[in-house]
Amino acid sequence: MIRVEALTKTFVTGRGRQRVEVHAVRGVSFTAPDGAITALLGPNGAGKTTTLRMLSTLVKPDSGTAQVGGADVAREPTTVKATLGVLSDARGLYTRLTARENIRYYGELRGLGGDALEARITALATLLEFEPLLERRTEGFSTGEKLKVALARALVHDPQHVLLDEPTNGLDVVSARALRRMLSRLREAGKCLVFSSHVMQEVEALCERVVVVAKGQTLHEGTIAELKARTAQASLEDAFVELAFGQGV
Repeated sequence: MIRVEALTKTFVTGRGRQRVEVHAVRGVSFTAPDGAITALLGPNGAGKTTTLRMLSTLVKPDSGTAQVGGADVAREPTTVKATLGVLSDARGLYTRLTARENIRYYGELRGLGGDALEARITALATLLEFEPLLERRTEGFSTGEKLKVALARALVHDPQHVLLDEPTNGLDVVSARALRRMLSRLREAGKCLVFSSHVMQEVEALCERVVVVAKGQTLHEGTIAELKARTAQASLEDAFVELAFGQGV
């Protein structure tokens, strides 16, 4: 389970008179249970990516608390990282390495090795449907192929908690469907998944819970049905637009 309470983060840019404070996150709170997919929804600049980066221990919160599996992200980052798999918006594959070598490298960083690691890589390639790509260098891979390898790399150590930042961005229909099947399998296995997305159909198909954020603050946390009832809207998209942007947009 992931718990977030009143999380804040401010970045400072420039110097002297040009110094500007950017309040990226002003008080985000939500709970993401195990065995469920929780969507983080919000317009561009709402603080979604910064929130995910704080959960992944890449950015330290200014105030508030965040716990991953009961471990505090600020005080126990090593413990958090051990149970966490992260798919960021930057896939970051090593293009001179094959798909297998990319995944193996991260597995070894996680303390895995030998036949068990190789079996895990093969199993992930089968689940994500990219077995023919395993022995190819990742240079020249399509967006969908890169995402599959990056996701396998994030899952190689079988983490309990998974964070995904707009995972279907740039994917074709077939690749997006394969990813949705994988996320459903992870949910059925009892994993805790949090992902940001702008694709409302995807959220409705996959998610039990949604968290709507705007201007760095949580506006809604609950089920999709609760969000629709709160805004008296029939579709998730209309409910989101009304809550995040206000009437008349």
